[in-house]
Amino acid sequence: MLYRYKVILEWDEEGKGYVVSVPALPGCFTQGDTVEEALERAKEAIAGHLAALAQEGLPLPTKDVEIAEVQVEIAS
Repeated sequence: MLYRYKVILEWDEEGKGYVVSVPALPGCFTQGDTVEEALERAKEAIAGHLAALAQEGLPLPTKDVEIAEVQVEIAS
């Protein structure tokens, strides 16, 4: 079965790489030096996370999160 999840990539200035989190899977994180590497590792992390849930007999999340962007203005 194919599962799709949104991931968030954040640049880590200290580590000089990308940190990836999966909001629909709390505790599922990984990282990579490039966007491509981070996304590839995210696939591996998600697969491992889902496998662990299945092994424990827990349900696999089928709903993903909604991500929106908002704009705010700060008075100077």
